[in-house]
Parts: sequence; C-alpha cells; structure tokens
Amino acid sequence: MSEEEKRRPQPGVAAIGLYMFLMCVLWLVPISRGQMPKVMLILCAAFAAAGQGLLRQKRWGWAMSLAAIFLSGTQEMWMAVEYHRYLMLVGAAFNMILFLYLIRPEVRERMR
Repeated sequence: MSEEEKRRPQPGVAAIGLYMFLMCVLWLVPISRGQMPKVMLILCAAFAAAGQGLLRQKRWGWAMSLAAIFLSGTQEMWMAVEYHRYLMLVGAAFNMILFLYLIRPEVRERMR
C-alpha cells in the first residue's frame, strides 16, 4: 500500500465521518427553532469534532465517533420503547451496523 493510500480514509470511514456532520446539522435545526434546549449545542459540537477527527483518521476521532454512534443508537432504542415509536429501531439498527464497522481490526489499525 502506498503512502498516499494510507493517508486517505477508507470509503466507509469517510462516509461515517460525513454522517457525523449530518447528525450535527439534524440536531441544529430543532435547537434553532427552540424545540430543544440550547445546551444540546455541546452535542452538536461533539458530533462535528468526531466527524472531523474521523475524516483525518485520528484515534480520538474514531473513539468519539464510536461513543456518539453508540449513544445515538441507545437513545433511539429508548425512544422506541418509551414512546412506542418503533420506526426508531431502524435508526438504532443502522447505528449498530456503523458501530460494528468501526470496530473492525482493519479500520482500527489505520487510525493514528
């Protein structure tokens, strides 16, 4: 593998990094409308930082992304059970797939 290929993120990792930015934007909309507390901006910043770190293949970005994806999936499962919004289980399953992809050994070893 050439040095250039090592510096580029894997396509799946890049897609998950962009997904983290999308999650940040999706949280910003209800915050700006006053439907969620302003303190949630901290989570938006964490999602954006995790996406940035993951795209740069940083170990801390990988760890933050794992935590954010796990917590997002857990929250969706809780909402499905608590509020009977069973469509949220689809999102939870999607987050589980992303989590399982990120913990693969070949993904972990490319993080610096």
